[in-house]
Amino acid sequence: MRTFIGLVAAVLFGLSSAAAQDAVIDTWQPVEKVEPYAISGTTPPELYVSMGEHGPEIGKGRRVIAFTNFKLTWQRDYQSRGNSCVLASAKPKLIITYKLPKPSQKLPAATSARWKPFLAGIAAHEKVHGQYIIEMVREIVAYSVGLTVEDDPGCKKIRTVLTARLSELSQEQRRKGREFDRVEMGDGGNVQQLILALLNGE
Repeated sequence: MRTFIGLVAAVLFGLSSAAAQDAVIDTWQPVEKVEPYAISGTTPPELYVSMGEHGPEIGKGRRVIAFTNFKLTWQRDYQSRGNSCVLASAKPKLIITYKLPKPSQKLPAATSARWKPFLAGIAAHEKVHGQYIIEMVREIVAYSVGLTVEDDPGCKKIRTVLTARLSELSQEQRRKGREFDRVEMGDGGNVQQLILALLNGE
């Protein structure tokens, strides 16, 4: 029995650090949900106008067709080890919410034929933003777990170190999102093409 336990321990301790990190990262999964907002109209132009009137508001008086938001909370285990502090575990709880338009009336067949690919394309666009958020959180976990700060028995310095890195990762996620939107919403971009196809059937 002792031999078996010793063998198991040897196998576990023999895992590469990368594999161990992957195991930690894979212990959580994001929650993704769609939060529809109602729009009115039975023709493509009416639906488009209604999205402009009722779409998610970001900033003062600025509305968009769709929006991705998230709530992120953490369970962290800081441990004092001698004169150091180690972040032994960091488990995120990530909820991503996609706000998408939903017609409040049954659409005529001709309108529905344009609406369905439009909505699918907009949803796919927002999913990319969601993926950027998930990637950010995975990078935070990868950086956090095992983070050690010397001369920090009270586990105060480590929080400052962690916060600085989290700020960098958050800014990078926002940068990627802005660049993605710039391309997608620019002249000839995917979102522009989706809108033209909805309005003109192109």
